[in-house]
Amino acid sequence: MKILVTGGAGYIGSVTTELLLNKGHQVVVFDNLERGHVEAVDGRAKLVRGDLRDREPILQAMKTERPDAVMHFAAYALVGESMQDPMLYFRNNVEGGIHLVDAMLAAGMKKIVFSSTCATYGQPDRMPMTEEIPQHPTNPYGSSKLMLEKILLWCQERKGLEPVFLRYFNACGATEQFGEDHEPESHIIPSVLKVALGQKERAEIFGDDYETPDGTCIRDYIHIVDLAQAHILALKPGLAGAFNLGTGTGFSVKEVVDTCRAVSGHPIPAIVSPRRPGDPARLVAGAQKAKDILGWKPQYPDLKTIVQHAWNWHQAHPRGYAK
Repeated sequence: MKILVTGGAGYIGSVTTELLLNKGHQVVVFDNLERGHVEAVDGRAKLVRGDLRDREPILQAMKTERPDAVMHFAAYALVGESMQDPMLYFRNNVEGGIHLVDAMLAAGMKKIVFSSTCATYGQPDRMPMTEEIPQHPTNPYGSSKLMLEKILLWCQERKGLEPVFLRYFNACGATEQFGEDHEPESHIIPSVLKVALGQKERAEIFGDDYETPDGTCIRDYIHIVDLAQAHILALKPGLAGAFNLGTGTGFSVKEVVDTCRAVSGHPIPAIVSPRRPGDPARLVAGAQKAKDILGWKPQYPDLKTIVQHAWNWHQAHPRGYAK
């Protein structure tokens, strides 16, 4: 197939592009390179520079390239930033998504695999979190993703689109070629590994008084390769609907720090800071639907392997993609 990957210069988009190409698909990456990296675009892919907030470039790219399907990763994804500037997120994530859908409809395209998030659920009332629990996002980031989900559902009903929503938990890990390089870095594993790389003095743990076994927050960490594989499985013709992507196993912040110490061989000093507002004690995926319908099975569910792959990449790229 020929796949148009929006945000293919970003973390998840770059790895998904790599795996698509490895499986023999053609890939066109559509990215404005604002928060992505040109070095993260696989050399076998075609790069089209464009911003989804501008309607014409994506209309032209869709008309010219005529892809068989779209994978949509292009979005802002920082919860704190979304709280500070909600309209930034609605313009980029929602308005940009509308322009993408307009371009698909104009080109007669049906299939879209949408990179959504567990943030659409907000504060869950039960664990594990399945696709049936209510969606009540608690920040503009989660709201922007839910808004686009709803737009795509209406286009499914009225226009015949085939949208698949993949709601991630905590993406992490790396391949040999592509890894995580954000500025600022908000994800725990690369943030902790920066200490081992000598780029930070200490790791920071936000709260150690939660109702969990060691007092720190528990999250579901999913390897980036497993996320990418789910996107490829979601290309199945006729498939639509929402799927959670997680391992169903949670690890605490302290467990992550200890695993980073063990893998890197560095003592990684850590301090405890106050809780961050709105952080739930526990977020763990119920992903049985993805296993049953997509035939998806995580290859790397263990935390040590995830951290090892991330550490390998960060050692090879201590300054990220910067030369």
